[in-house]
Amino acid sequence: MSLTARLDLRQSQQLVMTPQLQQAIKLLQLSAQDLAAFVEEELERNPLLERDEGQREAADARLKAEDPDRHADAAPDRTEMDSSEILAGDRITGADDAPVDGDVTADFEADIAGPGALAGASGASGGGGFDDALPNLEETLAGEVTLQDRLIEQLQMDVPDPAERLIGLHLIESLDEAGYLRADLAEIAELLGASLDAVETVLAKLQRFEPAGLFARDLAECLKLQLIELNRFDPAMAALLDNLELLARGERQKLMRLCGVDGEDLAEMAREIRALDPKPGVTHGAAAAEPVTPDVLMQRGPQGDWIVELNPDALPKVLVNERFYARIAGDMRERKDKEYLSERLQTANWLVKSLHQRAATILKVSSELVRQQDAFFRHGVSHLKPLVLRDIAEAIEMHESTVSRVTSNKYIASPRGLFELKYFFTTAIAGTAGDQTHSAESVRHRIRSLIDAEPADAVLSDDRLVELLREEGVDIARRTVAKYREAMRIPSSVHRRRAKKAAI
Repeated sequence: MSLTARLDLRQSQQLVMTPQLQQAIKLLQLSAQDLAAFVEEELERNPLLERDEGQREAADARLKAEDPDRHADAAPDRTEMDSSEILAGDRITGADDAPVDGDVTADFEADIAGPGALAGASGASGGGGFDDALPNLEETLAGEVTLQDRLIEQLQMDVPDPAERLIGLHLIESLDEAGYLRADLAEIAELLGASLDAVETVLAKLQRFEPAGLFARDLAECLKLQLIELNRFDPAMAALLDNLELLARGERQKLMRLCGVDGEDLAEMAREIRALDPKPGVTHGAAAAEPVTPDVLMQRGPQGDWIVELNPDALPKVLVNERFYARIAGDMRERKDKEYLSERLQTANWLVKSLHQRAATILKVSSELVRQQDAFFRHGVSHLKPLVLRDIAEAIEMHESTVSRVTSNKYIASPRGLFELKYFFTTAIAGTAGDQTHSAESVRHRIRSLIDAEPADAVLSDDRLVELLREEGVDIARRTVAKYREAMRIPSSVHRRRAKKAAI
């Protein structure tokens, strides 16, 4: 066998993931907050990009009105994302023209979007006067104050001794997320070179800090500290805290005997305990929740149809300053400078195009979702239709991966509330009659409704739930009912029956 060199010509097709294509895919799956952060980085990186403040057009219009001959043939100096036809939205006519249930708010702008939610960025101005638009909710949030900051501030005020402050700081740093002190006090004393009594003395002072319940070693101590703060800790309550496992099992007679109280007093004590916070560190140490900005807005049209449009507040508005490019391009002599400027111009134009394509794709997918889930928006979750990505992809002639990226981390504000687009994709559960299917989400809702309505003397078992669902046309297995019930954190029928009989 001889080895020889040959020159062959072959033709093939392959998909090349260019940087521009990768950027377009990345933008498509970003949430509104992540997209805003990405655009801010691009504005800082690219000198040819600028934010559309809605002021340049007003200034150009004013100059044109003052001197129409001078500005009649003026060429536009920058390219922008033309979102007029996108923001206009789609008008969706549902297959079902039945009236919307009474709990659906007719006035979407007033009750869901709020005043000014559809105004977009047009209300912003740079004058800084009293007529300026009000700041967004995120801009009014104060700087984050952590639980440790609050505890250190109380330590500095209530513990003047420097040695005790040092021990207190170490104990504060040893708290876990729930506010419990899991560290061994003897080890802390040895580490700091202090006596165990000194550490316990400081711990006793810290346990009086707000919020009550912090620095406890277990659940019973956490509840005890809160009851002391409420002046509700007595021998009967102490006995109840020592037997929390009996309370969890609902063994009422044993608790009455151990605590020395009657049934009415025991029920009152149990209600007080359940009103306490078992994890004070989580409740008081959590960061402020960031409001979700909906990407899509929908409201009911005057003729009973649905109007779907993009939220202007979730669309970054960027422009390509071509006037600045033309001014500095003529003064450049170095080749590397020209290449850099040309690359920046290409990147800026591609970003504007990608943002436009992203907005159009989101609107297209959302409109089809609203059309196919028309019954849900009219009648509620019980009418949620089983849906998969392929159904939407085939209807709008897109790939399933594109639909998946569009629906990730995107939200729609509807008269029924704020929903993630992924919420509307649920698996199908077969029906008992013919080709009828039911959405898994609607079945879960029905299970919860049946359990909420069950009487204390007739708690529904999983087998009974299966029978009731099959009577309503849902062909479902017992293990599926148990799985849905556990996912909703609903106790089993045994625990529910015991809790209702104990009445505590």
